[in-house]
Amino acid sequence: MAAGHLKIDTAFATLPLPGQAESGDLCLIKRVGKGTLIAVVDGLGHGEEAASAAHAAVGSLDRYSREPLVDLVRRCHEAVVGLRGVVLGLAHLDPQAATMTWLGVGNVGGILLRADLGNRPSRITLLPSAGFIGAEQTHPTTRSVPLALGDTVILFSDGIKDGFAESLALSSTPQEIADHVITRHVKGNDDALVLVARYAR
Repeated sequence: MAAGHLKIDTAFATLPLPGQAESGDLCLIKRVGKGTLIAVVDGLGHGEEAASAAHAAVGSLDRYSREPLVDLVRRCHEAVVGLRGVVLGLAHLDPQAATMTWLGVGNVGGILLRADLGNRPSRITLLPSAGFIGAEQTHPTTRSVPLALGDTVILFSDGIKDGFAESLALSSTPQEIADHVITRHVKGNDDALVLVARYAR
């Protein structure tokens, strides 16, 4: 199979805190070279100030998207100094090399679900660094993991309840998974966002 036929399919769903006009949870999905950069950014708190910080961070990620993930965290820090802080989950998926590199800072979540349960472990969890971006420099560590066709990566903000992965059908499309999670697994006391990416033909 030619490498050119491999791709990353992505989708997301978001829900602001009831009563709020805009969400402080934002995401970025961007083609970078032959790979795809995905990010979930959660501005601390909710409302306009949280959204302003999240927009500044996402703008920085978009502008410097070709830089290594650790450098992107530093860029976000510079972008949100003086604003509310943010927490984030970042991943770069390279379909040709069949790898994903990811990191997290603060209370964001991420899971990689294996399409082939013969690949052990069948589920890998993102382990974010403590703290948040915007107060003092954080030094998160990246982790690279191999990808196989059909593997699904999910990044999500802390407005999503843990444990939703048990109810997912990997036969569903990324958009169906995102819609399912945002419909059935939000806490309801915060903005919520879920981003789904799949390594596909």
